[in-house]
Amino acid sequence: MTNARTQRVAWVTGASSGLGKATALALHKAGWQVAAGARSFAGDMPDMGGLLRLPLDVTDQASVDAFAAEAASRLGTPDALVLAAGILVLGPAGTLMDAELRSVLDVCLLGTLRLVRAALPLFADNGGGKIAVFSSINGLLPTPFQGAYVAAKHALEGYSECLRMENRGHGIQVMLVEPGDHAGGAQEYRRQAAEVPPRFRESLQRVRNVIARDEGSGLSPGRLGFKVARALDKNTLPMRLRVAPFSQRAAVVLHDILPNRLFLYLISKYYGV
Repeated sequence: MTNARTQRVAWVTGASSGLGKATALALHKAGWQVAAGARSFAGDMPDMGGLLRLPLDVTDQASVDAFAAEAASRLGTPDALVLAAGILVLGPAGTLMDAELRSVLDVCLLGTLRLVRAALPLFADNGGGKIAVFSSINGLLPTPFQGAYVAAKHALEGYSECLRMENRGHGIQVMLVEPGDHAGGAQEYRRQAAEVPPRFRESLQRVRNVIARDEGSGLSPGRLGFKVARALDKNTLPMRLRVAPFSQRAAVVLHDILPNRLFLYLISKYYGV
């Protein structure tokens, strides 16, 4: 890539809150020009010293096309694409409605694909680029009552590995970002399933309590943003950037070495299901 440091451009999705916002701000602080996209951003909001806020609905191809065209027109060809948009539906995996599962997949998985399609030709014209795909610890192991989110993040893991293999000869690098619990998640992107059978309601509430407790004592979003920005500064991206509390990083290892029944039993006991 030939752009000078002060001219580096990053597109960031899901940039209105949480980890997406923290990453956009960290990149801006590190000297990147940032096109920050989110559904809540109104048309042509004023830029903030290089952090340009543009409306973006990753589930709408027309919105993606408009965002890409405006960002490229205003800031130039992107050097990096950061895909942090996501939503979550809490509910029993076996009773989720089609629309609930589709809504999560549409944002987390298909939304990623739409932005990648928009950026890849520009990366090719620029001689390369970097893509940071926000997966999750839930892309590696399950959490009860997050079946739609877990499915979407597992799919992103495989998709991103394929994307990295296929584009490595074209100067395009791909990195999976795997956050664990972080403080300050936006509740409007975390819905409960419309139908929760009575037999699941008490255990679902216990799980919600554990999630709230773990996020309340979670890591700083700003530190994750700093680590993503630092990784994108390097010549070579790692395949995975795992930013999680020790217990969750250990759980990933245990998932791979313990018998499956034992591991799922331990997770169930932890969440009270």
